[in-house]
Amino acid sequence: MAIDSSIQILHRIRRQYVQAKGLLYALQALAAIAVGVTMLYKWQFEVPVLAATAIAIILAAILYFLMRWSSIRKVDLQQVARHLNRQYPQMEDSTELLLRNLNDLNLLERLQQQRVAATLQELHPEKEKAFSLRSTATYVALGLALVLSAGILYLPAAPLTAVNTPNEIQVVFPNAPATTAADTVTVVEDIDITITPPAYTGKNAYQAESPNIRVEEGAMVSWRIRTNNRAKALQLVLNEDKGTSFSEGDDAYTLSRHFTTPAVYHLNLNGQKSAFYTIEIIPDEAPAIQIKRPKQYTEILFGEPQQVNLQAQLTDDYGIREANMIATVAKGTGEAVKFREEKISLGLNSTRQSYTVNKTLDLQQLGMTYGDELYFYVQAWDNHRGYTRSETYFVQIEDTAIVEANFDMSMGVNPVPEYFRSQRQIIIDTEKLLAEQKSIPRATFEERSNNIGVDQKLLRLRYGKFLGEESESGIGPGGGIPEGAEGHEEHSADDGHDHPEFQNQNDPQALLDPYLHKHDQEGEATIFEPAVKAKLKGALAQMWEAELRLRTHKPKEALPYEYKALRMLKEVQQSQRAYVAKTGFEAPPLKEPELRLSGELNKITPLSERQTIKAETTLPYTRSALDWLERYKRQGKYKPQDAQVLEQAGRELAQQALNRSGNYLHALQDLRQVITEMKGGKKLCQTCLTTVERAWVALLPPAERTPQAQRVQRSKLAQEYRKQLQQ
Repeated sequence: MAIDSSIQILHRIRRQYVQAKGLLYALQALAAIAVGVTMLYKWQFEVPVLAATAIAIILAAILYFLMRWSSIRKVDLQQVARHLNRQYPQMEDSTELLLRNLNDLNLLERLQQQRVAATLQELHPEKEKAFSLRSTATYVALGLALVLSAGILYLPAAPLTAVNTPNEIQVVFPNAPATTAADTVTVVEDIDITITPPAYTGKNAYQAESPNIRVEEGAMVSWRIRTNNRAKALQLVLNEDKGTSFSEGDDAYTLSRHFTTPAVYHLNLNGQKSAFYTIEIIPDEAPAIQIKRPKQYTEILFGEPQQVNLQAQLTDDYGIREANMIATVAKGTGEAVKFREEKISLGLNSTRQSYTVNKTLDLQQLGMTYGDELYFYVQAWDNHRGYTRSETYFVQIEDTAIVEANFDMSMGVNPVPEYFRSQRQIIIDTEKLLAEQKSIPRATFEERSNNIGVDQKLLRLRYGKFLGEESESGIGPGGGIPEGAEGHEEHSADDGHDHPEFQNQNDPQALLDPYLHKHDQEGEATIFEPAVKAKLKGALAQMWEAELRLRTHKPKEALPYEYKALRMLKEVQQSQRAYVAKTGFEAPPLKEPELRLSGELNKITPLSERQTIKAETTLPYTRSALDWLERYKRQGKYKPQDAQVLEQAGRELAQQALNRSGNYLHALQDLRQVITEMKGGKKLCQTCLTTVERAWVALLPPAERTPQAQRVQRSKLAQEYRKQLQQ
């Protein structure tokens, strides 16, 4: 009975802990939910951003409570027992014995279980609050949430609702008269500027935030203006030119226009002119092509894979519509060259701003072979009129069968025999055998490998004739049969063969052989120079190694030696070119002293055509306005007709303001005020004249330097000395 009651105590402690912990988490979630509900009650869904924030806070609070509640419900009696062991030393770290079956305990554990149960009955931890939870932070958070909710309820909604409303565009009329409640002066109440980008940009229409706008090339700009009264005249004036009238609608005036060049504009409302504003153009950039691989010129050597890896990066500001590669294959030599052009797609399946091209070109599929050349370039188009073409890249396949020499009628001896090409054929046969190795029987493979080795032997013997070798001796161990190959026999001095080094050593001819100069004998051939002969010997040595591996059925190991032998033979070919000097016609020397300047000049008429080039004066109206300004400074008078000169100079100033990102907008505004005062016969603003003068002077190009007379100030002693010299 004591043990059962102890287990019930553990259950009550667990239940108390779960309820207390759940209450704390509920209070924390309630604090966040209170803030979210208050925001929804205050602004409801008038402000979408705040409504979404409030809903997110409420959902996050509910999710937080559910996660915490699921975690505290996993607390079991074992955890409660361990907590009691830490909290009460009287339990002697044995509270877990209460949860074990009596039949599973030994005698000592049973005695300890009864002792722990009695101790637990005496302590009654469920009544003394066996655990403590830190709830201060929770109550503080709940209090702050309530204060914040109350503040939101008493907070005015106007400033926050204005956050999501579009910015109103303000157009300034500097010379507009002051208005009162009784005035009937027409003023602009509201203005909207809508920018519709062209179709090639892929952008949607958007609202401008200020009168100074920056639009894409070809975009349409629409103005929508509402006034308090009906306007007599409302115009859009571009670059101080003739104005364009707005169309009058039911409740507003509208005007739309496409822009491809920058402009400076202002509004003219019933004769009142607004400040100047700019329209900047964002040009459409052409696609950019960056080719990383291959290099500008690529040569594919014999034996290398006949493939070219193309790696390129294509970018554009709005999107690439199409891109391809134009490849031109050149076949043949001399006048028999034929060209074939192919268009290869780069696989662009959609319009994106950036593409990474990684394409492998198989030259054999393009119909290329040894000695052919490939010329290619990459071109791309964007969605507008942009077009870009890369530089031309060259790819050439080396042709080892062609001797790089300019043979003509004056060429002398050609020592290159036609069977120099046999080594290349041996390489081709070896590669073909390796490619077919898996599809042919082993016996056929070994037979073909041995046959190629025989061809290599015959070629080696042919080249050996140029070194004076008339048999298979002299190269490699064992004569003409490679060591280790079939047919090779080891022998010694007493095996019956004839060895001249052991025969008739008293023969005088044998004694003189090392000291005689013999032609076309083994080791003494003089058809080549020593350097060339050394290269040819090296080529024969490589052939020997290749033959050894071919005869032992290892063609893959023989292939590197075959390549090296071919390259060394190529060097021998190039070093054996012979030339004979041409004999040409030598003209007799001219009798220069007798013939020089002795021609008849009476039939030669001098040029009579004359052209007068008049230098064009830049900014003529600006120069005229500066002249007028100088006269006004001296006289202090002006005529109403002078306003026309200032207006023409203002057009030039407005044109320059486009090229310099609106640096002269303030000067244009001051000039407008001066013209208005001049037409009204008022006193001109001196500050405005100073600003306009600085702008005009900055527009003019720098004056050319002209030589000036220098006045030398001499001392009295120098002047007296000069007088004495003149006497």
